[in-house]
Amino acid sequence: MKQMKCKIAVSIFLGLTFFPLYSQTKTENKKIVKVLSFNILGGRTTKGDFNLDALAKLINEANPDFVAMQEVDYKVNRSKKLDLVTELGWRTKMAPIFARAMYYDGGEYGEGALSKYSFLSTRNVALPYLDGQEPRAAIEIVAELPSKDTIAFIGTHFAHETNEGREIQAQKINKVFSLNKYPTILVGDLNAKPGSGPINILEEMWQATYDKENPEPTFPSDNPKVKIDYVMFYPKNRWRVVDKKVIADTYASDHCAYLVTLELLDE
Repeated sequence: MKQMKCKIAVSIFLGLTFFPLYSQTKTENKKIVKVLSFNILGGRTTKGDFNLDALAKLINEANPDFVAMQEVDYKVNRSKKLDLVTELGWRTKMAPIFARAMYYDGGEYGEGALSKYSFLSTRNVALPYLDGQEPRAAIEIVAELPSKDTIAFIGTHFAHETNEGREIQAQKINKVFSLNKYPTILVGDLNAKPGSGPINILEEMWQATYDKENPEPTFPSDNPKVKIDYVMFYPKNRWRVVDKKVIADTYASDHCAYLVTLELLDE
């Protein structure tokens, strides 16, 4: 009788320990990537003061793997001559990189990216722009995930002046990055509404993550009314949307941050 009780106890113990281990392994095997699009307004808040800690707090709480930032200053007079991406990298413990779109106010202005993972390669792609409009750029980083998969992550900021300017920039993005050999994520402030010319051009190639029936507005942060901040991916069969969230912080920036969780799928 004692022997039988012992066998039953062992069976119960093994059953309790086996299933949680299986569940944990199954979760860990998923290739999850969290990306954040965030127009940081040059470090200036909606109250007009300069506060990088407010930006870092939002980023840290979102806990993304990659961040694409727009309206980034590099040693510009108005931003205390600071390198904003490096400052935010230090505050978030992420690897920083800056890509110049133009010279401005004693320094440079353009795109920034943060990554939890080191860079295998980076490049700054200048985008076409119309006479009298601001130059724009797209920053690309290539990184290896813990799963040993290599992906590309692109951050950009389209023209705010005219739809025509945005359309030629969308065409350039498609032309350049359709040649990528790695699964790619495109993130940024595109200054265009869903269904507009620039977004339709991009969606010929890229899969968008927003709800087509009810797009989540991202601007302005104190009362979001329009969607102009996006996360897209390519090729369409290599990614799956797990979750998405608009983060409305009425102080840190005039844009909401847009956080999307993706799963990288096997070929």
